[in-house]
Amino acid sequence: MKGVVVKIRVVFMGTPEFARPSLLKLIEDGHNVVAVFTQPDKPKGRGYTLCPPPIKELAQRLSIEVYQPKTLRDDNVLETLQALAPDLIVVVAYGKLLPLKILTLPPFGCINVHASLLPKYRGAAPIQWAIINGEKVTGVTTMMMDIGLDTGDILLKKETPIGEDETAGELHDRLAVMGAELLSETLKRMAEGTLERVEQRHAFATYAPMIDKTLRDINWSQPAEQINNLIRGLSPYPTAATTLKGKLLKIYRARPVSGVVGLVGEVNTENGFVVCCGDNTALEFLEVQYEGGRRMSAEEFLRGHPIEYGTVLE
Repeated sequence: MKGVVVKIRVVFMGTPEFARPSLLKLIEDGHNVVAVFTQPDKPKGRGYTLCPPPIKELAQRLSIEVYQPKTLRDDNVLETLQALAPDLIVVVAYGKLLPLKILTLPPFGCINVHASLLPKYRGAAPIQWAIINGEKVTGVTTMMMDIGLDTGDILLKKETPIGEDETAGELHDRLAVMGAELLSETLKRMAEGTLERVEQRHAFATYAPMIDKTLRDINWSQPAEQINNLIRGLSPYPTAATTLKGKLLKIYRARPVSGVVGLVGEVNTENGFVVCCGDNTALEFLEVQYEGGRRMSAEEFLRGHPIEYGTVLE
């Protein structure tokens, strides 16, 4: 790759907030981003109003051409990309697999920014699953893309500890910035001809499937630390939840506490909003949202919703 011009002609593919810092970094570094591909607008809210993805909004503000194909397997998409003639395609949380004809189109290939230390946590939700599974360290990886799901050769990695109380939302924001910085370094080394490819150790691969609301129900027979990992991993969305007096109670933030013992799921409000968990452990709620209400501190919630002694959460 020696002799490659530092400023690269790029097509960027991405959709959610996580991809924004990477696109901005490409522009900041002076690369020629000739087009952005993102997912189609989706209906949101009670009125099902069509809303653009965050990357579309950013690209339009930057006056970059935006394409939103429903599929990448359409010949028209390939023809469009051929006409754009990118040196490189950069993919950050796009949400679609690239077919072989696109993967082999750019001279420098297709590079992906992934929010885990591959080969661990391949798939759609690496940030959430790392926290849910109690990992202490995670990071970001840049890789050359192939036809598999996050199976391509590793280019660069960067590690970071996961904070003891850090939520998926907080970690997401940190890794988005880290990913952008690692992408910048990857393209710099590519231009210099010093970038090396390392095959993934596929036998050590783990998967991070998409997160949905079926995971949100708390099992109070589990230890408090395990439950807290679930709460952190699902905050701010879709949010771990329990049932109080027949209504859904979302838990955004909590912490394990000692010195409280009782029946599994039993509430103790002597010193905060504390719930007894499995293995004689306990968890204190810090931030909650009751069905039909707003997000608030647990202290504020208890002032408006006193809980009788012996109440058990479901």
